[in-house]
Amino acid sequence: MEGSLAAAYERCRRLHRRHGRSYYLATRLLPAWKRRHVHALYGFTRYADEIVDRTGQLSPTERATRLAEWSDRFLAGLRGEPVDDPLLPAVLHTIAVFDLDRADFARFLHSMAMDLTVTSYATYDDLLDYMEGSAAAIGTMMLPILGTDRPAAAREPARQLGFAFQLTNFIRDVAEDLERGRVYLPEEDLAKFGVTRDDLTAAVARRAATPALRELIEYEVARAHTHYAAAAPGIELLHSTSQACIRTAYALYRGILDEVAAAGYDVFAGRAVVPRRRRAALVARALLTPATSRATWCGGAARRG
Repeated sequence: MEGSLAAAYERCRRLHRRHGRSYYLATRLLPAWKRRHVHALYGFTRYADEIVDRTGQLSPTERATRLAEWSDRFLAGLRGEPVDDPLLPAVLHTIAVFDLDRADFARFLHSMAMDLTVTSYATYDDLLDYMEGSAAAIGTMMLPILGTDRPAAAREPARQLGFAFQLTNFIRDVAEDLERGRVYLPEEDLAKFGVTRDDLTAAVARRAATPALRELIEYEVARAHTHYAAAAPGIELLHSTSQACIRTAYALYRGILDEVAAAGYDVFAGRAVVPRRRRAALVARALLTPATSRATWCGGAARRG
């Protein structure tokens, strides 16, 4: 049993290292005993995402069936039933160790199922409803692992950080998501700038944004910054052993928005990536930031850009 559990944690770690490079780098700043639990949550969420997005050879119905079967195995594991799965023992163990809220996992799986049928969102409130499961729930899943002496105060910043990270991904990956048939930027925002879905498709084809598309992306970047600003005060509420990790993840993901801005808000010409040298500098800065300046550093980061 212990061998299979260790193997499941290792599988989650490999998924995290391969697919979540910025976040994985940040987790290296956590105490070793915490890392595997963060890897387990990432592995769980990534594997569900893989079923939804990386099985393009299957029909939507077949993908829905595969997601439902995997979800059923997970729920059976939560009930204490034996689970024959190479990954789930790790997340089930992590849930048990930290008594994580099962409702967060139900919300997450619901949002993953939405991705199989929902291809656009009329308003930002509609998108927020989706992100409650796909993003905010992950923030609150993480909180007991990171640790805080003020869980009630830290909960909303954790949710906001989930929103900020997810919206950053949506901004960066407009072209990639469109190729999967989805547009996460709200329809009301497209209309605000006179942009249509056909305009997005044309921009992907020519690998260049129109002025209207640049304005749209700039608008979404500003919206993401409001979530980062709301999340920043939560970092100092975390246990000291977790703060460097989250400061780094915060800075790395915000750095993606800086790269988008530096490219003139053209997310169609290429994928925005924080350069390796800057990533290393951000990690070093997180390690060297004294406790007395944490709030100032996070607040300053939220205001820049």
